[in-house]
Amino acid sequence: MHQRIFLSALVAMGLLLGGIAGALRAADDAEEEIKRYREMIDDPMANPAYLNVDRGESLWTLARGQKNASLETCDLGKGPGVLEGAYAELPRYFVDADVVMDLEQRLLWCMEQVQGLDTKEILSRKFGTPGTTSDLEDLVSYIASESSGMTFHIPLDDPQEREAYAIGEALFYRRGSLLDFSCATCHSADGARIRTTQLPNLTKPGPSVRETMGSWPTYRVSQSQTRTMQNRLWDCYRQMRMPPPEYGSAGLTALMIYLAKQADGGTLNVPSIKR
Repeated sequence: MHQRIFLSALVAMGLLLGGIAGALRAADDAEEEIKRYREMIDDPMANPAYLNVDRGESLWTLARGQKNASLETCDLGKGPGVLEGAYAELPRYFVDADVVMDLEQRLLWCMEQVQGLDTKEILSRKFGTPGTTSDLEDLVSYIASESSGMTFHIPLDDPQEREAYAIGEALFYRRGSLLDFSCATCHSADGARIRTTQLPNLTKPGPSVRETMGSWPTYRVSQSQTRTMQNRLWDCYRQMRMPPPEYGSAGLTALMIYLAKQADGGTLNVPSIKR
């Protein structure tokens, strides 16, 4: 009797282990297929995000607002109107605004200060939807593309930048809400995954965080939309069941300067394309 129970337990354990091994093989096979899919679509001529780049270029030179001005005199950190290399050094401290800003935050500031534009309507469509484009996603795609091939360099020379970095690091590890999750819950270990999705380790400088930060903005095939890091972080908070962060807020900028610094030395390859 005991022998039969023991043999049945061994068989059950064998089936369980076999099932686990099969699931792991299936996940590896799926990841390999996803990798092949990404390689297949990783072609500028096949990436719809370049439509956003074209629209963003037009918006950059378009005169509008009460001052009937374009954004061409907007200083993104390299001098008025200079785009090359600007995205690779953001977020950063801006003397004229006396605050650390990421690209979206700076663009909203320039729209208001340089163009005299009411940004309420711009913010009402901060994320594109089917049939509705986002000026901010278009502008970010264009400006970021002007730094593609360059490396992240976040020196943290200013005290406010160092303070923002410290706040961003604290936010990255802060647990909360219904699931008691933090950013680190999913992004603090090597080789972690959710189903077939690899989760990059963002807690330490290296290839994982550099590749991740260097690939946004990106075209999301699953959403049929181009998305920026603002959207990615907003969606992460949604998935953690936390209150959605305010677009262009100081908190999101702090989190982004922490992540950008982790990716220091990484290469930008934008706009990219993801599933």
